[in-house]
Amino acid sequence: QVQLVESGGGVVQAGGSLRLSCTASRLTYTSSAMGWFRQAPGKERDFVAAITWSGDSTVYADSVKGRFTVSRDNAKKTMYLQMNSLKPEDTAAYYCAAGPKPGSRKTGEYGYWGQGTQVTVSS
Repeated sequence: QVQLVESGGGVVQAGGSLRLSCTASRLTYTSSAMGWFRQAPGKERDFVAAITWSGDSTVYADSVKGRFTVSRDNAKKTMYLQMNSLKPEDTAAYYCAAGPKPGSRKTGEYGYWGQGTQVTVSS
């Protein structure tokens, strides 16, 4: 059973930066595509970014493109989300996920989820 644990959330002023981490245990190739999603209160969980097993391919939501960067270190079994130029509308709980389909933007195509880490951006 894959287990995912996020960390790195917090409170930051608009324009600031944060780096989220997602550490995986028992990650196998069949659940190796990974992604970040976020969910604001009262809203659906939205796609943020995804990365393949090798890290050679990434995709981003239009709302974060150019500001966020997803990466992974398989030796450390950790995925990262570097978030720069943060905006108040980036405020949400951020979740990492693992699944078999690289680059998927759909929550239903990820079988494993972390517990989430809160990011709050003040104006």
